[in-house]
Amino acid sequence: MRKIFKWSLRALLLLTLVLGGLAIWKRDDISRLWAVNSLFDEEKIVGNFSSMGGLFFSTQLDVPTSSPSPLPAIPMEIPDISDWVSARAITGLVVLKDGNLVFESYYLGTKDTDLRISWSVAKSFISALTGILVADNTIASIDDPVVKYAPMLADSAYSGATIRNVLNMASGVRFNEDYLDFNSDINKMGRVLALGGSMDDFAASLKERLRPPGEKWQYVSIDTHVLGMVIRGATGQSIPELMSERLLAPLGLEAAPVMITDGYGVAFVLGGLNMRTRDYARLGQLYLQNGMWNGTQLVPEEWVVASTADTAPATPETTGYGFQWWLPADAREGEFFARGVYGQYVYVNRPAGVVIALNSADRAFSEEGANEQNITMFRKISAMLSAEN
Repeated sequence: MRKIFKWSLRALLLLTLVLGGLAIWKRDDISRLWAVNSLFDEEKIVGNFSSMGGLFFSTQLDVPTSSPSPLPAIPMEIPDISDWVSARAITGLVVLKDGNLVFESYYLGTKDTDLRISWSVAKSFISALTGILVADNTIASIDDPVVKYAPMLADSAYSGATIRNVLNMASGVRFNEDYLDFNSDINKMGRVLALGGSMDDFAASLKERLRPPGEKWQYVSIDTHVLGMVIRGATGQSIPELMSERLLAPLGLEAAPVMITDGYGVAFVLGGLNMRTRDYARLGQLYLQNGMWNGTQLVPEEWVVASTADTAPATPETTGYGFQWWLPADAREGEFFARGVYGQYVYVNRPAGVVIALNSADRAFSEEGANEQNITMFRKISAMLSAEN
């Protein structure tokens, strides 16, 4: 009996050592998985959204920051926003009028220097990069099939889809985007990201379609990853490299952005871009100016026009959508926005000359009326600034 006890004790000790070794070996994976599972917890969400680069695999973009493009500070009065700021858990708000910084404020203990996660606002940056590559014929046509540039998708649900389809979020691929469902595709994707898996493999693993490509708009975030695969296939370069060289360096940012990656160093293009709020505003100003920046046509004007037009196959429930840009349901001429979950926006009102960059940690972002409340406030700010001229 004593011998059995001794061997049992040794086995338990060995098991403890093995489990301890696995815990050390997989410590980073466990930490990232824990970060995914607690990312939006009430007591953590604000801090997490300003420190995403330290929670996941990430890379810093090679963008010079010694001479940022000027945003002259000319303070102007805006409507009372105190109730809105509180209700929507806003962390950063930057307002430009005619290229001037007229209002800026930060909340919930955050700072102006924080690199804030943009979530799906990042999709609009990828759209801009796509337009640049189409203009120089690196991508021959947005009506090319995605498999022309991303052949590993040939046996996936993306076979038959065109670049235009994924730009419009009309791939027809079956994908559950419910952030509140633990077993949804979007949350499975998050766990792949946290555990160092391959986003390319995840996209290629999707085999089911809801409908033929191009038939109907349905918001499917992985469509943007496929767009990133197309860009990488067409250029042979990484997204951080291309975006730094062709878009962000010319914009003259204040701080080098950080982009989340998978375990293979592939950028999480559908939502992993982290920047200062003022730098998000610079993208809006670029689009307000029809792609012109410091005398250079950085993004082709025709691409800006096409991107921000309501071209996605319509459905009764669809808010207007273009090429990875949104339009309000009752969009007015020259009004469009980039949008990310939990209250991230880059709003452009061209007739008013106004750009609004908003970062938030709004856990109630998906409640009915939340988006409309934000658009209403953006319009109030724009109207008041226009009246002051």
